[in-house]
Amino acid sequence: MISREEVVRTGESIAAIQQDDGGVPWPEGHVDAWNHVECLMAMSVAGLEEPVRRGYAWLARHQRADGSWPMKLAGGVPAELGGESNHAAYVAAGIWHHHLVTGDQRFTEESWPMVKAALDYVVDLQTERGEIVWERDAEGRAATYALLTGCSSIHQGLRCGVLLADRLGDPQPHWELAADRLAHVLNDHPEAFADKSRFSMDWYYPVLGGAVRGPRAAELLEREWDTFVVPGLGIRCVSDQPWVTGAETCELVLALDAVGERERALALFADMQHLRHEDGSYWTGWQFVNRRHFPHERSGYTAAAVVLAADALFGYSPGSGLFRDVESACVSDPDVCGCGSRVPPQPADEGA
Repeated sequence: MISREEVVRTGESIAAIQQDDGGVPWPEGHVDAWNHVECLMAMSVAGLEEPVRRGYAWLARHQRADGSWPMKLAGGVPAELGGESNHAAYVAAGIWHHHLVTGDQRFTEESWPMVKAALDYVVDLQTERGEIVWERDAEGRAATYALLTGCSSIHQGLRCGVLLADRLGDPQPHWELAADRLAHVLNDHPEAFADKSRFSMDWYYPVLGGAVRGPRAAELLEREWDTFVVPGLGIRCVSDQPWVTGAETCELVLALDAVGERERALALFADMQHLRHEDGSYWTGWQFVNRRHFPHERSGYTAAAVVLAADALFGYSPGSGLFRDVESACVSDPDVCGCGSRVPPQPADEGA
């Protein structure tokens, strides 16, 4: 377990790398919308509202007319012009999470046009079979293939978008249909996706994104456990390298927690704490043959994954159930939950 105070310190380590314009960069200095949103979610859990608002303002400024974001921005300038579908979809997850954590209806309403444009961009990239291709390039051409990890994350974003739409009285039934079709493909059509099976993300992400649940989820997580999990250290980023990474480990923690594998989740979360730095940040990974941090960096996205996993396990915010059930606020056990509120504050005219 890491305490609430330690979660705040980790959130502050993310705020410390936020750029003046509000972007939260990779260690290399560029910003992409997906990792940026994940960092904003973690800072929301830590209660750092001012940097979170600056971060969402950054997203609003850099959204393009078609609803997408450039794949990479450096110094506020697009460095790669293609627009990834999973980057756009994750904005909906971020805004729904912010709503759960803060109950700030006005902010949610102000963010709605950004979410609406983003998810319409995403749905426009869905194929007849149901998968969603990974990008539209700088010339506006849709990619010819889809990615399993990306589509799994998109599934969660679409579900969050549907909830936002219903919350704001602006239903978007085509998003719900798109999510249903995507879930079907994620469950039953592995041939729809490019083969990235050496990456651990392709293993657990269908569970993390909520498309696979029940016995099928348990079987899926068991199938590659011995391939990727390194006892006492975390999980491999790729199956053929002696390298465990904190972000992937914490995402697997979230997936395990989402399907009720709490003891496994707790053990894995404890295993990866060797990556914690004294200032609350986290090393990206550990090369366990050479016994050194690799790459030699501490990353905001790793810190963010740690905070979200800690929140899911210990209930530090009303958004702690996001990966368990996008509609839920807190963990189900009131003796575990430490956030002090089962549901986010509701506006006075709710239900009127």
